[in-house]
Amino acid sequence: MSTLSFPGKVVALSGGIGGAKLALGLDRVLAPGQLTVIVNTGDDFRHFGLHISPDIDTLLYTLSGLDDPVRGWGRRDETWTFMRAMGELGREGWFQLGDGDLAIHVERTRRLAAGETLSHVTDFLRRQLGIGSVIVPMSDDPVATQVETDEGRLDFQHYFVRRHCEPRVTGIDFAGADEARLAPGAAAALADPDLALIVICPSNPYLSVDPVLAVPGLRAALRAGRAPVVAVSPIIAGQAVKGPTAKMMTELGRVPSAAEVARHYAGLIDLFVVDEADAGMDAHMDAGAGVRTVAAPTLMRTLDDRMNLARIVLGLAGVRA
Repeated sequence: MSTLSFPGKVVALSGGIGGAKLALGLDRVLAPGQLTVIVNTGDDFRHFGLHISPDIDTLLYTLSGLDDPVRGWGRRDETWTFMRAMGELGREGWFQLGDGDLAIHVERTRRLAAGETLSHVTDFLRRQLGIGSVIVPMSDDPVATQVETDEGRLDFQHYFVRRHCEPRVTGIDFAGADEARLAPGAAAALADPDLALIVICPSNPYLSVDPVLAVPGLRAALRAGRAPVVAVSPIIAGQAVKGPTAKMMTELGRVPSAAEVARHYAGLIDLFVVDEADAGMDAHMDAGAGVRTVAAPTLMRTLDDRMNLARIVLGLAGVRA
């Protein structure tokens, strides 16, 4: 698979499935080591005594080619003996851990208990899986996304997985974010003099990107850097490509549209990539959000789609790809 001649480093901010699609495209068209993906860890939690990092694992599986293209999450060719045995012991199975997936969680938990940071563990895992791009957590400190709903405050996984996003959202909080420190690898990538582009992947702005931006120093690093910041809309023609983004926006009193996402990122980004289906909204977004927009095919069904969008995004850095 050929790489582009892109003279510089790239940083991508990503959540799970939606962001991982573009991260995969960037990984495939850039040379090994050119891309650093800073990943949301607000979804992290403990389950069956194990430290689970869902978005990090999605990036690990996607970039290593181990992801399950049918379910859209977890590892391909997974087996479920562990979960069946836990069910026989009366344990709830609302959060599924496959047998192969379990190995990652056991090793992560063991290393963290031995004193390693989440950054060190994640780097070990990505190297073991043969991933050339760098994957770093947003912070080595715990940050917990909590969703305020009409049923009360819910931890993210209980809202997202256990309750299938059914409760009406009234607010979102990132517990621990004020005290969290930017992970050393993330800080170094953003301060790298060779950094040529920062990409905000098409992840849920409120649940996946905002936790990353809530870590002290992250927003300042984006604003202070010389590299342009390009965001890709997760909304196409008023609908979310994946997940509850549009539903949440409506419940929070916002119009589910690419224009609204552009306004959410206004003051932080230089360019906003919308799908061709929203190309007619360019002028409205430029005027209403103060953000310059570019229309491109953003629906990523295949690897070629991911790579094509990656090339378009890289071209927005103003260098020849």
